[in-house]
Amino acid sequence: MQPGNMAYDRAITVFSPDGRLFQVEYAREAVKRGTTTVGLKFKDGAILIIDKRISSPLIEPSSIEKIFKIDDLIGCATSGLVADARVLVDRARVESQINKITYSEKIPVDVLVKKICDFKQNYTQYGGVRPFGTALLIAGIDEKGVHLYETDPSGAMMSYKAGSIGSGRSVVMEIFEDKYKENMGQDQAIKLGLEAVLGAADEASLNTFAVEIGLVSKKESFKKMEQEKVAKFVKELNK
Repeated sequence: MQPGNMAYDRAITVFSPDGRLFQVEYAREAVKRGTTTVGLKFKDGAILIIDKRISSPLIEPSSIEKIFKIDDLIGCATSGLVADARVLVDRARVESQINKITYSEKIPVDVLVKKICDFKQNYTQYGGVRPFGTALLIAGIDEKGVHLYETDPSGAMMSYKAGSIGSGRSVVMEIFEDKYKENMGQDQAIKLGLEAVLGAADEASLNTFAVEIGLVSKKESFKKMEQEKVAKFVKELNK
């Protein structure tokens, strides 16, 4: 850090002379240090896959939660500071229920994502707060179809056919750009997602207990896939 930049480094409300908010950029770096998280749309739904990155054999894998259900047809996966993500998930759940009570209908996915992004953006604009050090991949289904959104600490949002957050994002996106096809089947999407996670992990194989998959489709609401099924896909990939 250059000495002249120190004054702009310490306050979220001050732009540097070249138009940068350093605290927001640091929050993005926190996301880049997080575990690899991927999402893909397939013919009838969307999947989210995370690598829990278990650092010790003493850790109970089930205690690490990075995929969350927001509403019946909406779920999200996170990378970065998980504690920050829980705050955003709770906010998203409240917004979803407020919409249901007020309008007697499920909240559209894009409306929910915009509300969460507006909330995140507030934490980049006022003194005495810091940006959320987490990014979310939000997958859901509404009357408009299947959606996959990425949000970042600045409050920006982007819709993807297949996307990734966390460490190894560049590797994952290269794999998706090369191999992703629209209207692929559910199993195809899972296999491609796991292949991308393995490529980003830079290891010979994936730990079956470290992988978690969230799934939403037009036939069933958002849920986490049973560990036995996840293990089956991972073992097939490792072969």
